Amino acid sequence: MLKSIKVRDYMTRHLVTFRSETDLFTAINRLLEHRISGAPVVDSQGHLIGLLSEGDCLRGILSGAYYESAGGDVSAYMTTEVETISPEADIIEVSERFLRGRRRRMPVVEDDRLIGQISRSDVLRAVKEFAQHDQGKILSQ
Repeated sequence: MLKSIKVRDYMTRHLVTFRSETDLFTAINRLLEHRISGAPVVDSQGHLIGLLSEGDCLRGILSGAYYESAGGDVSAYMTTEVETISPEADIIEVSERFLRGRRRRMPVVEDDRLIGQISRSDVLRAVKEFAQHDQGKILSQ
């Protein structure tokens, strides 16, 4: 049953993260280097304080172009209202939340600390493995 598959089992644990004082252009370079469209922003204790997306970076560049002062810290451009999910949530719940929102990934937080991230593709991988496992059981009967 899909409800038995937990976010913890399929989340990515090793993430690119930024600190609030990271320079915007340094962050842009890391996003490009890792071929990702966004990353969590954490404090020194690993608490999630925001997300920085490609869109946030574009807004930072455009606002800098208007004021002739492009750049600055990630904290000036990051999104601070972040929807998170528990590692104990099941795949059905995270799927429903992905469908309700426009997000492609969601930070996983436990005890107020960022411990990973789950993406739509992680959910699809979980469902695929579940379906293959179930088909294997049927074929072996």
